[in-house]
Amino acid sequence: MYRYSQKSSFRPKKPVRSFRDLEVYQKALEGAVVVAKTFLPILEKVQYPLRDDMVRTSLEIPRLIAEAHSARFESNLQGIALLEKAMAGCNKMVVYLEQARGIYPQDVDGGLSEDTIKKYTYNRTKIFRLQAAWRRWEAEKKK
Repeated sequence: MYRYSQKSSFRPKKPVRSFRDLEVYQKALEGAVVVAKTFLPILEKVQYPLRDDMVRTSLEIPRLIAEAHSARFESNLQGIALLEKAMAGCNKMVVYLEQARGIYPQDVDGGLSEDTIKKYTYNRTKIFRLQAAWRRWEAEKKK
């Protein structure tokens, strides 16, 4: 009989019952709230020309993930295509945030924007991994 002195840090993930259980959705929603509450007032004050596009993109990412989750059951390719758009949205957000930080360095908090950029980059990677998992799921289903 073996006894382990160290406790394992392994914890099984909760099953995904809806798109709201997906970490990528939760993080995308969190990013949209940060953009709308923190960056929008600053960008309106300095009249950043792409502020509306930036807010629209940040709000679109969680919606695309929710649509992708539903669409994948009907057409996995359509769900994957929607995840592609969500990843492109994450990339756009990084560009918008870096541009705003570069154009208005005195107004846009560098630390906050850098943290938000890292979150969007991280979420893009997680969406990519989710997409790969969905592709594997579809391949296993066809076997």
